[in-house]
Amino acid sequence: MRLMLIALSMFAWTAGAHAATPSVFLEDLTWTELRDAQLAGKTTVIIPVGGTEQSGPHLVLGKHNARVKLLAGRIAEALGNAVVAPVVAYVPEGNITPPSGHMRFAGTISIPDATFKSLLDASARGFKQHGFTDVVLIGDHGGYQSLLKAVASKLNQDWAATPARAHFIDAYYRVTQTVYVKALQAKGLSDAQIGLHAGAADTALQLAADPVGVRPDQLALAAREGPALGVTGDPRAASAALGQAGLELIVSHTVAAIRLAVAPRH
Repeated sequence: MRLMLIALSMFAWTAGAHAATPSVFLEDLTWTELRDAQLAGKTTVIIPVGGTEQSGPHLVLGKHNARVKLLAGRIAEALGNAVVAPVVAYVPEGNITPPSGHMRFAGTISIPDATFKSLLDASARGFKQHGFTDVVLIGDHGGYQSLLKAVASKLNQDWAATPARAHFIDAYYRVTQTVYVKALQAKGLSDAQIGLHAGAADTALQLAADPVGVRPDQLALAAREGPALGVTGDPRAASAALGQAGLELIVSHTVAAIRLAVAPRH
């Protein structure tokens, strides 16, 4: 009887596993599953770029990585024809010696601009080799947006005679600096609260995307010490509800921008 129950459980687990909707994340698929997904029309790959940097005493160092993975997944699901590459977590964050920018705080990881661009360039060319026709670059951090644009531009120069194209989608980050800020202002938040780094806007997005990455007991300290601890803004006004509105804006605007970018060729 016990063996029969084990066999039935294994059968149910196997059936459930095969019936489940395939993941949009490339690293969750086998190569044959990916091949079959491409044959079924998934010819767009999203390269999500995060970053490992300080965000005060209340936000984890991997904030950008967790957020961009979640959002890239939602964007891919909305598009219906995309998969998501592994998150790029090593990005330019300032000089290492002497340290500048976020590198002044422990845990931040920084690489040279040229190394960063080379990594993205090689990754994109690899995806083209494997049959993807649209390579999408999105970035959760403001410091490297121009580098993403430069990489996409160079790839498109080299790919001019091929079906493949690279797309830098600046709408992903621009929304957090424009439409989302206006939405927070409409809720009564001041610019001083919203902040430029690790303030209410940043913290709200994290509460909605990955709440375990927020330390509630450190919010008051972050607000009090501010720049001394790497914070520009007041995170105490943040809430998951405010952040959820921001996530929805990022997804909707990015999906629309990607569809617009690929439309002339499809």
